[in-house]
Amino acid sequence: MVKGEAKSTESELCCSPAKKKKISLRKCHIIIIPIVKWNQFSPLCAFVDLSTCRVSETDLKQGADRDETPPRTPTGNAPSSESDIEVSSPSNDLEDERLAKELSLKEAAAHDLSHRPKRRRFHESYNFNMKCPTPGCNSLGHLTGRHERHFSISGCPLYHNLSADECKGKASTRDKQAEERTLSHRQDENRHSTRNQAPTDRQLRYKEKVTELRRKRNSSLNKDQKEKHMDHRQSHGASREPLLENITSDYDLELFRKAQARASDDLEKLRLAGQVSEGSNMIKTIVFGRYELDTWYHSPYPEEYARLGRLYMCEFCLKYMKSQTILRRHMAKCVWKHPPGDEIYRKGNISVFEVDGKKNKIYCQNLCLLAKLFLDHKTLYYDVEPFLFYVMTEADNTGCHLVGYFSKEKNSFLNYNVSCILTMPQYMRQGYGKMLIDFSYLLSKVEEKVGSPERPLSDLGLISYRSYWKEVLLRYLNNFQGKEISIKEISQETAVNPVDIVSTLQSLQMLKYWKGKHLVLKRQDLIDDWKAKETKRGNGKTIDPTALKWTPPKGT
Repeated sequence: MVKGEAKSTESELCCSPAKKKKISLRKCHIIIIPIVKWNQFSPLCAFVDLSTCRVSETDLKQGADRDETPPRTPTGNAPSSESDIEVSSPSNDLEDERLAKELSLKEAAAHDLSHRPKRRRFHESYNFNMKCPTPGCNSLGHLTGRHERHFSISGCPLYHNLSADECKGKASTRDKQAEERTLSHRQDENRHSTRNQAPTDRQLRYKEKVTELRRKRNSSLNKDQKEKHMDHRQSHGASREPLLENITSDYDLELFRKAQARASDDLEKLRLAGQVSEGSNMIKTIVFGRYELDTWYHSPYPEEYARLGRLYMCEFCLKYMKSQTILRRHMAKCVWKHPPGDEIYRKGNISVFEVDGKKNKIYCQNLCLLAKLFLDHKTLYYDVEPFLFYVMTEADNTGCHLVGYFSKEKNSFLNYNVSCILTMPQYMRQGYGKMLIDFSYLLSKVEEKVGSPERPLSDLGLISYRSYWKEVLLRYLNNFQGKEISIKEISQETAVNPVDIVSTLQSLQMLKYWKGKHLVLKRQDLIDDWKAKETKRGNGKTIDPTALKWTPPKGT
């Protein structure tokens, strides 16, 4: 409470709802009063004539009880509100000093918040409407043994064939072991250090223990153990972790369990920090034709579809649906058996369709959304009009099934012949990726251009392109009979960008600098290895240029 002189002449203070009274501002005290309204606090300076009014001690106490966390103001915290001021009989300076002393005690009590529970931020509070996706789990307990609830498989004790109490026991054991390791490390640090420091007795004993535990590892499961593992798999399927006992040594299994718990703990910390949220819009699997595919990355499907764990797709028109019933009804009515657009290549059961993003916008958008589930760096989803899509299919008696695709700009300023390329997961490691790459360079040859893929490439895409460039260069060098070779000539004949050619030659250690000249070394060992692989592979997955029926679009 601050005492001072007021320069104003008069003010009005509401003494009661029915009557307003004018009071003098001479020789008055200034009281900072927080106004409580909708849980928001704002300071109010009220000039109170102490000759006609005083603040009731009882009301001060009630105000402090109602709000234990008043806001800070320049003169301190006031534990009462505007409604707590009572205009009554006069008071003298001694009573004012007593009230000020009691008020300071109330402030000190209000500042002591140790008895109050810590308020959690929004992302720190569990959503109790969510449940663990593991069948039969009540979401109680956590794999780390440090949390009361969980909502993901990574933290589910039941999925890991454990109970909540077992997880807590393992957590306490890990804590004790961590304390012992910390203590032993401190003891080792206190020892004198030398350049060739011998292992301590503790380290030697631990090494012998690990060796003994790994020596006891079973080479194979016995009959009873195999039956137990098979029964567990048949009973629970993919909803439970396979039984890991007796597969490896107890020591290695315990290390694996510790790594699982640590990873789960890290994920939980990310969730509490708001970086990972429960039920994030991540489609886990898609039903695509006769395959059920696990997704790799997030794709920006509409909200009502993105929150589903499983998405159902028509493999011909790429329409996405919510349930198996909707998919079955759609397949009964869908008349599509191949992609839209023009079929520009066919050899055997392999076909390639050219689809214009402007003419078939919905199909191309669905294709991009599907591709984003398996590509990390893809950014094109809905703006598909400036692109052409080349879709490779494999035909059977039911239709042309999607194998993969690549897209390219209709007018590329940097002569990119591929903007995005994807091979469906069920067709990977079968040679289709190189066929798509080879087909993109075949189109560049017809256009009489030199092409290169748009960067950045995904990890699998970079591996595929480097393998293709290596194969192209070795084939060219195997057929080359001259003594002088030019990077420009290789580029014009293969349609590969000179930068890609140089980087490939450097990776093969075939490009050297000697006496001011760059030399290309013809390494016969690499060529012989390539020829052996080509003979073993056969000509099953190759592109035949004579099967292409295509002319470059106008304006390109």
